[in-house]
Amino acid sequence: MDQPLKELGDHIVQATAGAVTNCSVRLGELMLECPPGKLLALLAFLRDDPKCLFKQLIDICGVDWPEREKRFDVVYNLLSLKNNQRIRIKVMTDESTPVPSAAPVYSAAGWFERETYDLYGVWFSDHPDLRRILTDYGFEGHPLRKDFPLTGFVELRWDDVQKRVVYEPVKLTQEFRRFDFLSPWEGAQQVLPGDEKAQPAAKTS
Repeated sequence: MDQPLKELGDHIVQATAGAVTNCSVRLGELMLECPPGKLLALLAFLRDDPKCLFKQLIDICGVDWPEREKRFDVVYNLLSLKNNQRIRIKVMTDESTPVPSAAPVYSAAGWFERETYDLYGVWFSDHPDLRRILTDYGFEGHPLRKDFPLTGFVELRWDDVQKRVVYEPVKLTQEFRRFDFLSPWEGAQQVLPGDEKAQPAAKTS
């Protein structure tokens, strides 16, 4: 099953003149790694070459590796309906280096790139309308980065005096739960209705 994919990978590597830095077959799919500067040429080749015909962009997503110098992978998933094959292209970048927008090659890339920018902070150069798409106006940070706090930076609530939604800094009783049964988060200390029905544990000598 992997042999046709390996042959296709060899064809792509030879035909794209250095656009592919690594080629492998994983989980029944061909995976290519590409530098940002060669991305658009590689995507156009994969779309138009008669042996490829990956004319459908399924998804663009990000992966965060905070311990790496280039902490982000931008992953492009393509489908060839003609050949019933899938391919994955990975591009590595950091917080300040933009990746070329794939919108000139695949028109569907626009919203996928906005989502990746919104959730990871990856910048796409020459994007026609790069702005947040899932988070609210004025949102701080990028929520799928691994260093983003689970509680976020702000919380929203309805203010009955101002009659509008307001944003406030997150205020927690404590940073984390110790489960030491001394925390106010552990619950009420008084006997709750129904607790009196519970049988006390038998004492062991």
